[in-house]
Amino acid sequence: MLLSVLAVLVIIAFVAVFTRGEPALLDESTPEGVVQRYSAAVLDGDEDAAIEYLADDVQDECGTVENFASDDIRMTLVSTSLRDDSADVDVLITTGGGGPFGSEYSYEESFRLVKAGEGWRVETAPWELAVCQMDGVVE
Repeated sequence: MLLSVLAVLVIIAFVAVFTRGEPALLDESTPEGVVQRYSAAVLDGDEDAAIEYLADDVQDECGTVENFASDDIRMTLVSTSLRDDSADVDVLITTGGGGPFGSEYSYEESFRLVKAGEGWRVETAPWELAVCQMDGVVE
């Protein structure tokens, strides 16, 4: 009996670990959803998709920059400051953690977004997640 209960618990644990998958996508009409999609595109190396989330004036002056994002970056939403036509999305960026004695480093960064029609576009992004090289894009 005890072995059957233990076997069921092990199976449940495996299912929980392997079905976690990616985090749920936030609403693309919100600043948080735009930051999530922009960051995912940058981390996936899809600069064309990332540029689509930039403000129009930033897109017009965009000169590509080497992507510094590494495979071990994780982001957590900290807060959003929403105004009529701009927003700041603060995130916690965590890097590292590899290996049995790997170390992690976390720090807070901000995205600045501007209202664009009914949606939002990225005006500035942390340097690690920048796809454009110009004064207004990288913070």
